[in-house]
Amino acid sequence: MNNDLSWMLESALEVPGARHAVLISADGLLMARSQQVRKDEADTVAAAMSGIQSLSRTMGGFCGDVNMSWRQTLVEFDGGWVFLISAGAGAYLAVSSAPDVDMAAITFRMQQLVGQLGKVLTAPPRENTSTQV
Repeated sequence: MNNDLSWMLESALEVPGARHAVLISADGLLMARSQQVRKDEADTVAAAMSGIQSLSRTMGGFCGDVNMSWRQTLVEFDGGWVFLISAGAGAYLAVSSAPDVDMAAITFRMQQLVGQLGKVLTAPPRENTSTQV
């Protein structure tokens, strides 16, 4: 897990009603989590979100075209929502919220965060520019 990314996830929780956030890899591994999510819970959520994303992608044909690109999955529970979106190549962002969250505000905030994460996830590694004497 990249601990440097965890602090970025906290910005998704600035929307009133947002609860937790996790960043996962396409194969279901936890990449980062917001502070209030326990590691074992985040690992379980990461695996589940990977499966949900995979199932969601197969539903393009049900919407009219098998070649449609998946954008977002929204799951509703009695006590809230889970939003799942792409966070770049091979990464997904999931945020849970209270049932009365402003859905447009949380989706917008997630998109902003994805833009920030994309820059970090695609940045080339730093080279050691020091010279030996």
